Amino acid sequence: MLRAEAITKIYDHHKTAVIGLRDATFDIPAGDFVAIVGPSGSGKSTLLLMLGGMLSPTSGRVLLEAHSLYDVSPNRRARLRRGNIGFVFQTFNLVPYLTAQENVQVPLFLASVGEAEQEKRAADLLRRVGLGDRLPHKPSELSVGEQQRVALARVLANDPKIILADEPTGNLDPETSAQIMEFLDELNAEGRTIVTVTHDPRAAQRAKHVMRLVGGAIEENEPASMRPAPLTKDVR
Repeated sequence: MLRAEAITKIYDHHKTAVIGLRDATFDIPAGDFVAIVGPSGSGKSTLLLMLGGMLSPTSGRVLLEAHSLYDVSPNRRARLRRGNIGFVFQTFNLVPYLTAQENVQVPLFLASVGEAEQEKRAADLLRRVGLGDRLPHKPSELSVGEQQRVALARVLANDPKIILADEPTGNLDPETSAQIMEFLDELNAEGRTIVTVTHDPRAAQRAKHVMRLVGGAIEENEPASMRPAPLTKDVR
């Protein structure tokens, strides 16, 4: 479903070339669950944005099924992204002056879905993530975990085949983190492809494959079952 062919990203930082990603080649088949791990600055978020059609590579290709994402027009790329990919971010990116239900309606509005259907689908999705009683609440009236669940409901609005998640549990307590990862497990069991960036070894262990980046290069790409089991509690 997703394929990277020798993708490299070089940033110009104060007239100095900085390599964000180096010659990465791999396949992510439909229905896979991939955790991208590695130290800060290793290129994880750069890779995720490139897979999602949000950041063009300096060289190489990213393919979504038969489509080379950065060889089509920006409008065509936006349509491919809207029809196939959903994003979950650590910072949630909710619109502060909209209610939970209205936040979930945003992608439906952009897809020209009728207002009545927008409201119904948004309410159904919020009930699915356990927020049926929070429809009229704005983000400031919700807990951090509830805000992330609104973001998850929003990402499902257009029924994406692929979900890209950048540190989806990064701002959450352990119990809420586990709930979010269980929800991603559920979405993967439905046949959706999940790709998540994470620093949490327990979250990575839930994936089917773990891709480790170091210095912008892929150091490992192996089944999660081959990695050591996560610790049962944090060691700080």
